[in-house]
Amino acid sequence: MHSTIVIQSHRQPLPNRWLQTCLDSVVNWSKLNSYDYQFFGDELFGYLSAEILTKTKSQPVIATDLARLKVLQEYLYKDYETVVWCDADFIIFSPNKFKLSKEAYAVGREVWIQEDNNDQNKLVVNTKVHNAFMMFKKDNTFLDFYTETAERLVMNNSGNMSPQYIGPKLLTAIHNVVQCPVLETAGMLSPLVVKDIAAGGGRALDLYNQKSLHPIHAANVCTSLYERGDYTEKEIEWCLDFLLSSQTL
Repeated sequence: MHSTIVIQSHRQPLPNRWLQTCLDSVVNWSKLNSYDYQFFGDELFGYLSAEILTKTKSQPVIATDLARLKVLQEYLYKDYETVVWCDADFIIFSPNKFKLSKEAYAVGREVWIQEDNNDQNKLVVNTKVHNAFMMFKKDNTFLDFYTETAERLVMNNSGNMSPQYIGPKLLTAIHNVVQCPVLETAGMLSPLVVKDIAAGGGRALDLYNQKSLHPIHAANVCTSLYERGDYTEKEIEWCLDFLLSSQTL
C-alpha cells in the first residue's frame, strides 16, 4: 500500500506557458514530500461513461469535475492511503509550509473579491469553498457521497448546466449544510487580486488578506477568467513570479 499520490490533468499541449509554472510547482512540492505524482491528459475522460460524456459534450469543465472524482476513487481504493487533486492552474508558492490536513478529507477555500455590480468603486467579498484542491484519506465518508451526488445531478439534468454546476456550486451548497473540513492555506485568487499582486499591491489584495482566515501557501488562479480576458498574460506571469520568489502574499 502506497502513502500519498497527487493527481493533475490538462489537455495537451498546454495552451499557456505559465500553466507549466503552476504544474512544476505541484510536481516539486510532491517530490519534496515524497508523494507519488500522476498527470492525465484527455485519458482522464476514460473514467466517465459514454452517457455522461454525451451529456457534458458542450461542458468539458463539468466532465472534468466528475472525472477527477472518479480517478480519485480509483487510486484511493486500490493503492493509496491519501489522494490529492490539484488543478493545473493551482500554484504552490510556499512548498515548505503547504501541509495536508489531518482531517479525513479537505477542500480548498475561496475568498472571492470582485467589484460591486452597482458601484465599481466598491469591492465585495464572497467566501465559499472550491474543488481546485481536494484531499481524501481512506477512512473518509465524503468522496463516495460527493461523486454519487454529482453524477446523479448530471444524469437527471435536462436543462442548462453552468460550468461550476457540480464543482464549486455543489461543493459550497453541501459545505453550507455540513461544514466540510477546509484547508485554509489552499486559496483561490480572483482576477482583481491577481492584478493587484502583479502591480505590487492594491485594495483587492488588502481586502483578500483581511478576509482570509489564514495566510495561504497555494492558490488557484482561474484559467477560465484569463481566457475571458479578465487579466493579461503579463499580469499572471508577474503574479506567479512574485508569489514564487516571496513565498507569501
